[in-house]
Amino acid sequence: MLKSKVLGASVFGIILMLSREFTKLVVIANAIAFPVVYFVMNQWLQNFAYRTSIALWIFFLSALSSLILALLILGYQSIRTATANPVDSLRYE
Repeated sequence: MLKSKVLGASVFGIILMLSREFTKLVVIANAIAFPVVYFVMNQWLQNFAYRTSIALWIFFLSALSSLILALLILGYQSIRTATANPVDSLRYE
């Protein structure tokens, strides 16, 4: 990260680069979790007298909320780091 800033990368470029990577990780995590959660919740819901099914919109809403939360946190940290002066980081190394 510091190398990119020293070589002249823009704040937007750094945020875009990190956002792309984190988006991939969040999508992969959701793709792994959704089948497991669906199976476990379906088995758990079958034990009740009034059976119900799991709606797919709940999975899409949870995926969207986790992606938005990850991008908000990433954006805040990236902006804070990208606008920092690289000399301050080099001074302590």
